[in-house]
Amino acid sequence: METKTEMMLDNERGAHVATAPQSPPPPVGTSPYHPAPVIINQPLPNINVNPMAVIPLTPLYPPGLEYLSMIDQLVINQTVEMLEVFSGFETANKYKVKNSVGQMVFLAVEESECCARNCCGNLRKFEMRIVDTTSRQVIHLKRPFACQSCCFPCCLQKMEVCAPPGVVVGYVEQNWNPLFPSFSIKNASDDVVLTIKGPLCTSSCCCSDVKFRVRSANGNAKVGKIYKQWSGVVKEVLTDADNFVVTFPMDLDVRIKAVLLAACFLIDMMYFESSDSKNSLQLQNANGVPTVKHQYKMCCCCPGISCGSASAQSRCLCCF
Repeated sequence: METKTEMMLDNERGAHVATAPQSPPPPVGTSPYHPAPVIINQPLPNINVNPMAVIPLTPLYPPGLEYLSMIDQLVINQTVEMLEVFSGFETANKYKVKNSVGQMVFLAVEESECCARNCCGNLRKFEMRIVDTTSRQVIHLKRPFACQSCCFPCCLQKMEVCAPPGVVVGYVEQNWNPLFPSFSIKNASDDVVLTIKGPLCTSSCCCSDVKFRVRSANGNAKVGKIYKQWSGVVKEVLTDADNFVVTFPMDLDVRIKAVLLAACFLIDMMYFESSDSKNSLQLQNANGVPTVKHQYKMCCCCPGISCGSASAQSRCLCCF
């Protein structure tokens, strides 16, 4: 009887436990056994995210100047204009810019007015377009009308360099010096980066090159040079088309290399494009032999040169 009573009590306890209400599980994140999930990417409302989108990078070099980062020398050849040779009429200058092996890199064309070229001479206001081999303009030069004499130190030469057009990368400024040509190469912030010093005599009368030294901002370290090559008697006497070479370090900023190229054009215009030193062919005798009248702006000798049937008679302004 007692055994039966105990069994009945055990059955009642089991039924009571089975029918007892179970408490709900704790919320997620409120218990150490149920941590909240970690959100890795927070969704943004109403924004379509393209996982393949590429973030645009700022170009390292101005467009069109990438090639300058791989060279340390440029050769500039001025195109001979036959109209100038036979008439003395000043035409717009054109230059071919090549690398050290003669491959074309740029083509530079002067843009100026006819009256300014023939009335103002080498002091004229002009702009210059420099294009690459695909005819894309990569550099734009702007030079206003200004003096270059040592008597007017407040109004000296200055050239603005843009690459590409509309974006200033530097300036070429003439420094006042009563004896030697002097220039400053500045960056876009108008800070002096390099300096250029020229010789006392800028004439090629001795059949030699005319060298302009490129130095650091303080003038102590040699950086490169800009020099006018001797082109031979015929070309030097009959034309004002010149050949230049610009050298610079390989790791120099391409923007400063472009400013040095502009400095070469300014030097050519100031010292080698003078109307006083221009030659002209004139038939002055009965035999029809052309006589070349040549005047050097700065010269230390007065040579007389004979070449075949053409007679070259030279005279210097310093001799009168």
